[in-house]
Amino acid sequence: MSPAEAADPAGLETTVVLMSMDEAAYLRHSLPAAVAQDGAEVVVVDNASGDATSGLAREHGATLLRFEQRLSYCAATNRALRETGGAAVLLLNADCFLAPGFLAAARPRLEEAGVASVAPKLIRTTGPLEAERLDAIDAAGMVVDRRRKNTLVGHGRPSLAYDSRTEVFGADGAAVLYRREALEDCAPDGEVLDEDFERWASDVDLAWRARVLGWRSVYEPGAVAYHVRYYSPSTRAQMPERDRRMQFRNRYLMIAKNDTPAAIARDLPRLALYEAGAFAYALAFERHLLGGYREAAALMRGALRRRRPLQARRRERAASAAPLGLEVRP
Repeated sequence: MSPAEAADPAGLETTVVLMSMDEAAYLRHSLPAAVAQDGAEVVVVDNASGDATSGLAREHGATLLRFEQRLSYCAATNRALRETGGAAVLLLNADCFLAPGFLAAARPRLEEAGVASVAPKLIRTTGPLEAERLDAIDAAGMVVDRRRKNTLVGHGRPSLAYDSRTEVFGADGAAVLYRREALEDCAPDGEVLDEDFERWASDVDLAWRARVLGWRSVYEPGAVAYHVRYYSPSTRAQMPERDRRMQFRNRYLMIAKNDTPAAIARDLPRLALYEAGAFAYALAFERHLLGGYREAAALMRGALRRRRPLQARRRERAASAAPLGLEVRP
């Protein structure tokens, strides 16, 4: 199904896939907010949690999908997508709390031509309570710049900024509304999220893949949610080394799958300068990142295998290169 052939999902029920990995403390607040959305069928994905996740799902009348063995975020999401329906799918993390009217604002945007995903306005919070909310944007979509570096749009800016509808490169995975047809179109091998990524940057890769195939993403400031950010520019220093290395290596897998030789040649000076700086930084300050090069090399065969059908379909559709640097204006 190409963007031009996509059916109109308006009026159809939205499936909310709400992931919890021992996050019952957050789920106690995010689940009622999701259940309260009009036209939402909520599925709680209990990824081998040892806490009250399953009980909370039953208590609030949500469908429970429990995995007895812990899967990676990408593998758990893919399995949940295969086992659920809905023409529109909201992927939601347990640490993200929807404001009233979130779906009512976001869902109509899927009616626009070629739209695969809707990026909401995410506001930073330190916890689930109203008193813990910050006057700071967490994300107003995401952007991949000409260095192939992904960034959260608006991160840290005042919460009233970024108040205009616009097109964006993609949406952050904490809360993003997708057209299911687009997800299926982006997964010719059955993997919506690339399971080699495990977790970090898998949302960026999916957004880039959708762009390669001619799909669009739009930003809807009327759809608001409050997010406890685990990995961001402002929290990176506190992250485990393995997570930082995973993010580092996954950038190379994205480039291998989604980029084009012509685009790389155009941006080669910027890329070369960035790569030299990244290597020097890793050598001087975070030597554990050097292992990311080895990990990327080990996973490269899989990335190139996934690239071939993706790029063949891009050429069939005569889709242009992804609009790197596409960013919301404040």
